[in-house]
Amino acid sequence: MIATKAVWPTARRRLRSDGVFGPLVQRLGPIRVHDSDEDPFVYLARAIIYQQLAGAAAGAIHGRFVEALAGRVTADAVLRTPESELRAAGLSRAKLAAIRDLAAKAIGGEVRLDDLADQGDDEVLDRLVCVRGIGPWTAQMFLMFRLHRRDVWPVGDLGVRNGWALLHGLEEAPAAKELESCGEPYRPWRSAVAWYCWRALDEASAE
Repeated sequence: MIATKAVWPTARRRLRSDGVFGPLVQRLGPIRVHDSDEDPFVYLARAIIYQQLAGAAAGAIHGRFVEALAGRVTADAVLRTPESELRAAGLSRAKLAAIRDLAAKAIGGEVRLDDLADQGDDEVLDRLVCVRGIGPWTAQMFLMFRLHRRDVWPVGDLGVRNGWALLHGLEEAPAAKELESCGEPYRPWRSAVAWYCWRALDEASAE
Protein backbone atom coordinates (compact mmCIF):
# COMPACT_ATOMS: atom_id res chain seq x y z
CA MET A 1 0.00 0.00 0.00
CA ILE A 2 1.30 3.45 -0.93
CA ALA A 3 1.76 5.69 2.10
CA THR A 4 -0.09 8.98 2.11
CA LYS A 5 0.05 12.08 4.23
CA ALA A 6 -2.38 14.88 4.98
CA VAL A 7 -1.34 18.25 3.56
CA TRP A 8 -2.57 21.82 3.45
CA PRO A 9 -4.83 21.61 6.55
CA THR A 10 -5.34 25.37 6.64
CA ALA A 11 -6.64 25.24 3.08
CA ARG A 12 -9.12 22.55 4.01
CA ARG A 13 -10.41 24.59 6.94
CA ARG A 14 -10.81 27.62 4.70
CA LEU A 15 -12.57 25.72 1.91
CA ARG A 16 -14.89 23.99 4.37
CA SER A 17 -16.87 27.22 4.60
CA ASP A 18 -16.77 27.92 0.86
CA GLY A 19 -20.17 27.90 -0.81
CA VAL A 20 -18.99 25.76 -3.73
CA PHE A 21 -16.26 23.55 -2.28
CA GLY A 22 -17.59 23.24 1.27
CA PRO A 23 -19.86 20.20 0.82
CA LEU A 24 -17.12 18.28 -1.01
CA VAL A 25 -14.58 19.16 1.68
CA GLN A 26 -16.95 17.94 4.37
CA ARG A 27 -17.42 14.61 2.60
CA LEU A 28 -13.77 13.96 1.79
CA GLY A 29 -12.05 15.22 4.91
CA PRO A 30 -8.27 15.83 4.87
CA ILE A 31 -6.38 16.32 1.64
CA ARG A 32 -4.11 13.31 1.25
CA VAL A 33 -1.25 12.89 -1.22
CA HIS A 34 1.57 10.39 -1.64
CA ASP A 35 4.13 10.65 1.14
CA SER A 36 7.29 10.80 -0.92
CA ASP A 37 10.84 11.84 -0.21
CA GLU A 38 11.96 10.32 -3.49
CA ASP A 39 15.04 11.66 -5.21
CA PRO A 40 13.95 14.31 -7.74
CA PHE A 41 15.68 12.55 -10.62
CA VAL A 42 13.83 9.31 -9.86
CA TYR A 43 10.52 11.15 -9.59
CA LEU A 44 10.99 13.12 -12.80
CA ALA A 45 12.18 10.14 -14.85
CA ARG A 46 9.06 8.25 -13.84
CA ALA A 47 6.89 11.28 -14.60
CA ILE A 48 8.31 11.43 -18.13
CA ILE A 49 7.58 7.73 -18.66
CA TYR A 50 4.00 8.08 -17.44
CA GLN A 51 3.18 11.07 -19.66
CA GLN A 52 0.28 10.35 -22.03
CA LEU A 53 0.18 6.63 -21.19
CA ALA A 54 -2.41 4.55 -19.38
CA GLY A 55 -1.36 3.61 -15.86
CA ALA A 56 -0.87 -0.13 -16.45
CA ALA A 57 1.17 0.32 -19.62
CA ALA A 58 3.28 3.07 -18.06
CA GLY A 59 3.86 0.98 -14.96
CA ALA A 60 5.09 -1.95 -17.01
CA ILE A 61 7.47 0.21 -19.02
CA HIS A 62 8.73 1.91 -15.88
CA GLY A 63 9.38 -1.47 -14.26
CA ARG A 64 11.46 -2.61 -17.24
CA PHE A 65 13.28 0.73 -17.26
CA VAL A 66 14.29 0.24 -13.63
CA GLU A 67 15.42 -3.31 -14.41
CA ALA A 68 17.55 -2.05 -17.30
CA LEU A 69 19.33 0.21 -14.82
CA ALA A 70 19.87 -2.71 -12.41
CA GLY A 71 17.51 -1.09 -9.92
CA ARG A 72 19.47 2.15 -9.57
CA VAL A 73 17.72 5.04 -11.27
CA THR A 74 20.41 7.68 -11.38
CA ALA A 75 21.60 10.13 -13.99
CA ASP A 76 24.92 8.29 -14.26
CA ALA A 77 23.19 4.95 -14.81
CA VAL A 78 20.95 6.39 -17.54
CA LEU A 79 23.91 7.77 -19.48
CA ARG A 80 25.99 4.60 -19.02
CA THR A 81 23.24 2.26 -20.20
CA PRO A 82 23.14 1.72 -23.99
CA GLU A 83 20.20 3.40 -25.65
CA SER A 84 19.23 0.08 -27.24
CA GLU A 85 18.65 -1.45 -23.79
CA LEU A 86 16.50 1.45 -22.67
CA ARG A 87 14.53 1.35 -25.90
CA ALA A 88 14.02 -2.38 -25.37
CA ALA A 89 12.35 -1.54 -22.05
CA GLY A 90 9.61 0.13 -24.05
CA LEU A 91 10.69 3.77 -24.01
CA SER A 92 9.74 5.74 -27.09
CA ARG A 93 12.48 7.74 -28.78
CA ALA A 94 10.97 10.94 -27.40
CA LYS A 95 10.82 9.67 -23.82
CA LEU A 96 14.32 8.25 -24.01
CA ALA A 97 15.62 11.56 -25.35
CA ALA A 98 13.87 13.42 -22.54
CA ILE A 99 15.24 11.18 -19.78
CA ARG A 100 18.76 11.33 -21.21
CA ASP A 101 18.47 15.11 -21.48
CA LEU A 102 17.42 15.26 -17.83
CA ALA A 103 20.39 13.07 -16.89
CA ALA A 104 22.90 15.07 -18.93
CA LYS A 105 21.71 18.41 -17.60
CA ALA A 106 21.66 17.14 -14.02
CA ILE A 107 25.22 15.81 -14.25
CA GLY A 108 26.46 18.86 -16.14
CA GLY A 109 24.98 21.22 -13.58
CA GLU A 110 22.76 22.95 -16.13
CA VAL A 111 19.70 21.86 -14.16
CA ARG A 112 20.43 21.45 -10.47
CA LEU A 113 18.03 19.04 -8.78
CA ASP A 114 19.50 18.51 -5.32
CA ASP A 115 18.26 21.82 -3.88
CA LEU A 116 14.83 22.12 -5.50
CA ALA A 117 13.09 21.85 -2.13
CA ASP A 118 14.87 25.04 -1.05
CA GLN A 119 13.76 27.06 -4.09
CA GLY A 120 10.66 29.13 -4.72
CA ASP A 121 7.95 27.82 -7.02
CA ASP A 122 8.96 29.99 -9.97
CA GLU A 123 12.60 28.92 -9.75
CA VAL A 124 11.60 25.24 -9.68
CA LEU A 125 9.38 25.74 -12.73
CA ASP A 126 12.07 27.66 -14.61
CA ARG A 127 14.64 24.95 -13.99
CA LEU A 128 12.48 21.97 -14.88
CA VAL A 129 11.01 23.30 -18.09
CA CYS A 130 14.55 23.62 -19.43
CA VAL A 131 14.56 19.84 -19.74
CA ARG A 132 13.33 18.28 -22.93
CA GLY A 133 9.97 16.61 -22.35
CA ILE A 134 9.19 18.47 -19.13
CA GLY A 135 6.59 21.15 -19.66
CA PRO A 136 4.73 23.37 -17.21
CA TRP A 137 2.22 20.66 -16.28
CA THR A 138 4.84 18.09 -15.30
CA ALA A 139 6.74 20.74 -13.34
CA GLN A 140 3.54 21.78 -11.56
CA MET A 141 2.78 18.18 -10.61
CA PHE A 142 6.28 17.93 -9.16
CA LEU A 143 5.63 21.05 -7.10
CA MET A 144 2.32 19.74 -5.81
CA PHE A 145 2.96 16.06 -5.25
CA ARG A 146 6.69 15.85 -4.56
CA LEU A 147 7.33 19.19 -2.84
CA HIS A 148 3.75 19.63 -1.54
CA ARG A 149 3.66 23.31 -2.48
CA ARG A 150 0.38 24.91 -1.46
CA ASP A 151 -0.32 27.48 -4.19
CA VAL A 152 0.07 25.71 -7.53
CA TRP A 153 -2.74 26.34 -10.01
CA PRO A 154 -2.48 24.00 -13.05
CA VAL A 155 -4.97 25.72 -15.32
CA GLY A 156 -3.80 23.68 -18.30
CA ASP A 157 -4.98 20.46 -16.64
CA LEU A 158 -8.23 19.32 -18.23
CA GLY A 159 -9.27 17.50 -15.05
CA VAL A 160 -9.00 20.68 -13.00
CA ARG A 161 -10.98 22.62 -15.60
CA ASN A 162 -13.67 19.95 -15.87
CA GLY A 163 -13.89 19.60 -12.09
CA TRP A 164 -14.27 23.35 -11.72
CA ALA A 165 -17.07 23.33 -14.31
CA LEU A 166 -18.82 20.45 -12.55
CA LEU A 167 -18.68 22.11 -9.15
CA HIS A 168 -19.91 25.41 -10.54
CA GLY A 169 -22.64 23.96 -12.74
CA LEU A 170 -21.07 25.15 -15.99
CA GLU A 171 -21.98 23.58 -19.30
CA GLU A 172 -18.42 23.86 -20.58
CA ALA A 173 -15.04 23.83 -18.89
CA PRO A 174 -13.46 27.28 -18.67
CA ALA A 175 -10.47 28.08 -20.84
CA ALA A 176 -7.10 28.09 -19.11
CA LYS A 177 -6.89 31.89 -19.18
CA GLU A 178 -10.36 32.20 -17.66
CA LEU A 179 -9.59 29.68 -14.95
CA GLU A 180 -6.43 31.59 -14.05
CA SER A 181 -8.49 34.54 -12.84
CA CYS A 182 -11.06 32.26 -11.20
CA GLY A 183 -8.36 30.94 -8.91
CA GLU A 184 -7.23 34.34 -7.64
CA PRO A 185 -9.61 34.48 -4.64
CA TYR A 186 -8.19 31.17 -3.41
CA ARG A 187 -4.57 32.28 -3.08
CA PRO A 188 -2.42 30.98 -1.41
CA TRP A 189 -4.21 27.63 -1.34
CA ARG A 190 -4.87 26.89 -4.99
CA SER A 191 -3.20 23.47 -4.83
CA ALA A 192 -6.02 22.36 -2.54
CA VAL A 193 -8.62 23.78 -4.92
CA ALA A 194 -7.08 21.81 -7.80
CA TRP A 195 -7.08 18.66 -5.66
CA TYR A 196 -10.77 19.03 -4.88
CA CYS A 197 -11.55 19.66 -8.55
CA TRP A 198 -9.96 16.29 -9.37
CA ARG A 199 -11.84 14.59 -6.56
CA ALA A 200 -15.13 16.07 -7.76
CA LEU A 201 -14.59 14.29 -11.10
CA ASP A 202 -13.70 11.07 -9.27
CA GLU A 203 -16.98 11.22 -7.36
CA ALA A 204 -18.97 11.91 -10.50
CA SER A 205 -17.40 8.99 -12.38
CA ALA A 206 -18.09 6.64 -9.46
CA GLU A 207 -21.82 7.37 -9.41
